[in-house]
Amino acid sequence: MDYNKLAELLFPEIDKTPEDYEALYPAREEGKVITRLGPSPTGFIHLGNLYGAFVDERLAHQNGGTFYLRIEDTDDKRFVEGAVETIINSLKFFDISFDEGASLPEDGEAYGTAETGDYGPYFQSKRGEIYQAFAKRLVSEGKAYPCFLTEEELADIRAQQEANKETTGIYGKYAEKNRNLSYEEVEANIKAGKKYVVRMKSRGNAIDPENCCMENGAECKGNTGNVTFQNRDGVMYIKVMDAIRGEIAMPSNDQDTIILKANGIPTYHFAHVIDDHLMRTTHVVRGEEWLMSLPIHVELFEKFKFQMPTYCHTAVLMKVDEETGNKRKLSKRKDPELSLDYYRNEGYHPQAVKEYLLTILNSNFEEWRMENPDASIDEFEFTTEKMSSAGALFDLNKLNDISKDVLLKIPAAELADFMIDWARVFKPNALPLLEDKEYLTKILDLGRDEAKPRKDLIYAKQIFDFISYFYDDYFVIQESIPEQVSAEDANEILKRYLDTYDHSDDQSQWFEKIRAITVDMGYAVKPKDYKKHPEEYKGSVAHVSTVIRLAVMGRSQSPDVWSIQQILGEDRVRERISELIG
Repeated sequence: MDYNKLAELLFPEIDKTPEDYEALYPAREEGKVITRLGPSPTGFIHLGNLYGAFVDERLAHQNGGTFYLRIEDTDDKRFVEGAVETIINSLKFFDISFDEGASLPEDGEAYGTAETGDYGPYFQSKRGEIYQAFAKRLVSEGKAYPCFLTEEELADIRAQQEANKETTGIYGKYAEKNRNLSYEEVEANIKAGKKYVVRMKSRGNAIDPENCCMENGAECKGNTGNVTFQNRDGVMYIKVMDAIRGEIAMPSNDQDTIILKANGIPTYHFAHVIDDHLMRTTHVVRGEEWLMSLPIHVELFEKFKFQMPTYCHTAVLMKVDEETGNKRKLSKRKDPELSLDYYRNEGYHPQAVKEYLLTILNSNFEEWRMENPDASIDEFEFTTEKMSSAGALFDLNKLNDISKDVLLKIPAAELADFMIDWARVFKPNALPLLEDKEYLTKILDLGRDEAKPRKDLIYAKQIFDFISYFYDDYFVIQESIPEQVSAEDANEILKRYLDTYDHSDDQSQWFEKIRAITVDMGYAVKPKDYKKHPEEYKGSVAHVSTVIRLAVMGRSQSPDVWSIQQILGEDRVRERISELIG
């Protein structure tokens, strides 16, 4: 077979060579970490994307390297209009920024043209000729071939393999027919209009004694620089050093994997190898579900003699199922917290989410945080060695606890800006109220400077519900008066409180007036024989103050009442109490 002639038959319009593209995309600065995020534009961006992007960003930026965004949009069936904007805006919300790659389009810009950087296009749908040039090279070297197997033939092969309990796929004897087609047969098939894919011609994983000098147990280095091959009882194994999992060993690939589909579109396996090489990616962060594909990717890197990037296969995100108590993978169908939209809708501050993710990502982060309570997370030295290779357990309750600590460190005025921005998108009907930033800042600052500062603010939706009583439009009395206080006494307590109320009182003066009401109305003394006659006990100062608290705040639990009244103002306090006095 004249493979060069075959390559020209399959790719007559491709005149650029891999060397042309090597020159177009030169090596980057030596020693710098280059990472990428490569999402598909499906319209759904999830916590796993943020998880991986955070690792990418930390690895690159703490090294002074480059983090870029590549859109893997070769599957037209999964494409969703506006998905690229969703990806960028969602990650931007969490302060994940890219140094180059796909960017937000300006008005009138065509899809796939908005990008920044010298290694584009950063949309795989725009890189078709590049993939075909490299596929043409493999064909010309006899390392790839056109396969004309029909859907019916593929189904028959699969049925035969399943019946024989064999590995399914096109390899070995199942690939021989198309591997061995003559040039004339290929040409005739194409002229007849038969559809075909281009498959990589795998060397297989069985040791050929005539062409392999390795004795059993012996090892040799491959072409990529960081893969070792080993003869294990006649089976070729690959050994790859994963930055998270350490050494990974598995049988080398034996599948004749499709690299170009019948429509000329590359598969993920092929496209990512070409792109990661030309964009000079040094570290690839991806989920553990791609581990089974690693032998295919190793073989492709080997065939091209490309330096293979360092792979970082992250652990799958898990949670404890509330019904069974067992750990399971986070589910798009069952778990709303998998979607990044969940955190934006609820109003989690990006600093809180990132702080929590670091507790999952690096086992030593919490210890570092205890030693550096006020330091920026950017000062933490992130390492892949401290990442877990087992399932990473996601705990929403722990995120909430961490969020309380994080929000306490954010200045109230800055937190007010965050609340206003959140309301602008997710609670626009409350925006006119929250836009009084000075008033909102006072509310959010309440109790933060105490010896034991209050930690009850978690996320924007919860915060608004928590502080809603400060706004008349949302003020409601949510609870009943304490059972120890009769309706008549409650009315009398409010009358006396209003009669003695002076907004200029300091906190001690204010409390002494409440204590006086408590004593005068007989709520401060227990009967001598309380255990025998508890019904004679009217209550304490706490019950009296709860009546006042309910009238002013509408709930029995809240920060300090005096401080709240200072923020509400005298008129609002008097108005609310007056409305409840019969």
